[in-house]
Amino acid sequence: MKNYTKLVFGFWFLAFGSLCIFAQQPKPGAAKPIKVPAVSEKKLSNGLKVATVERKNVPLVTIQLLIGTGADGERESLAGLADMTATLLTKGTKTRSAKQIAEQIEFLGGSINSGAGWNNSEVSITVSSDKLEQAMTILADVVMNPTFKDEEIDLLKGQMLDELAYNLQQPGFLAGFVSSKYSFDEHPIGGTIESINKITREDILNYKKYHYLPDESFLIFTGDVNSIRANTLAQKFFGRWMKFKFEVKELVSFNKEEQNVNSIVKRLLVVDLPDSGQAAVYFNKTIEKIGRKDSKFYSASVLNSVLGGGYSSRLNQEIRIKRGLSYGAGSSFAWRGWNTNFGARTQTKNESAAEVAELIVGEIKRLTETNVSPTEMMPRKLVLIGDFGRDLETTQGLADSLGELYTFGLPTTELNSFMKNVQSVTDSQVRDFAKNYLLGGDLVIVGDYAKFKDDLAKRFPNMKIDVIKADELDLSKENLRK
Repeated sequence: MKNYTKLVFGFWFLAFGSLCIFAQQPKPGAAKPIKVPAVSEKKLSNGLKVATVERKNVPLVTIQLLIGTGADGERESLAGLADMTATLLTKGTKTRSAKQIAEQIEFLGGSINSGAGWNNSEVSITVSSDKLEQAMTILADVVMNPTFKDEEIDLLKGQMLDELAYNLQQPGFLAGFVSSKYSFDEHPIGGTIESINKITREDILNYKKYHYLPDESFLIFTGDVNSIRANTLAQKFFGRWMKFKFEVKELVSFNKEEQNVNSIVKRLLVVDLPDSGQAAVYFNKTIEKIGRKDSKFYSASVLNSVLGGGYSSRLNQEIRIKRGLSYGAGSSFAWRGWNTNFGARTQTKNESAAEVAELIVGEIKRLTETNVSPTEMMPRKLVLIGDFGRDLETTQGLADSLGELYTFGLPTTELNSFMKNVQSVTDSQVRDFAKNYLLGGDLVIVGDYAKFKDDLAKRFPNMKIDVIKADELDLSKENLRK
């Protein structure tokens, strides 16, 4: 009996102690200052911009060759061309096969990566500082001397098509795939089955010829290398990279007609994917005339941290933590030169798709109507600053951050002003951004429609629901149907 009493008391003490711990959670500490070393910049005679950030704490260097064009430079009918071109750079040159490139990089103890996003393309190598010159030899070779052999093109196309065919049966991927066209008036960066099949070697050669230009590119060194050595290597390996003269087509921003939209949701699209294990729920909104260079970037970033930027954000709290309807929910902004694409997303079981859609809309509505309290705002800002600071701790993260600034024509001083700019955002600025720019978005739900059809109609009674069968999708058509 005596031992039993001790055991009960022990459990009680442990439970009480745990409650005390949770009741007295420590407040977030002050953000550590973010200080990036000076960025040294030089332009070669061929127009190539060279940037160096020396950081000697680790004997590693990342070299990133950033091309100022990505999927934004390809025709919709050839979607995937930019990413295919960048990927094929490392699949063979005039003097090295794909296997030899991989083996030589492995011998150096380094890594090489290439690919394209919407705004740019890149190829980068991370290697120990004593192997920097050998790495530059390979980097220059893959950028200036790729062969784009037919067998490598066919192999890559086969891999892309297999991956795409599989992904198009996954609700989350399919929702993003459809959203690119339906909500953002863009095409998928990775291409479509039709566009990938259409791409030829000549298309790849032409994309490389017209977009891989030294005067439209940046060579970024970050890590254990000083500017003198970096500039010397840049001149040695890329100084002979010749310009190609051609008439530049003026870039035009796509400004849609202003609309007076007062509701959160303007359109509701369902892609019916029968027998899908889950449903994907997306809220999308293109925000015109607010590009990456706009000062509202920081209001948007804080808003995103509050709404869907991490485990403790509102969407994850409401959908996962409180209700257990998903493994996670989040949001993000995809920045462009003249606009940005906002998206909130999650996956859930089909039966709760309509409920989750309503929760997402409700959280966005709450942002438009009420200010964020200081006790919520401060931790969300610290998360944003902390994530940014961690990115700058690696040579690759630092190169990527510099690359973003160069892509959008921003000064490198933005790196050191990021923390101050985030901290200066007010609760009213977050509310006003939501109120001015998040109204009138699209709901896109991909899943087994029969399982949430009635509930969706009940929760959104005044909305027209556009339904497309998944096997009838065709993004090249205006109505998205074959």
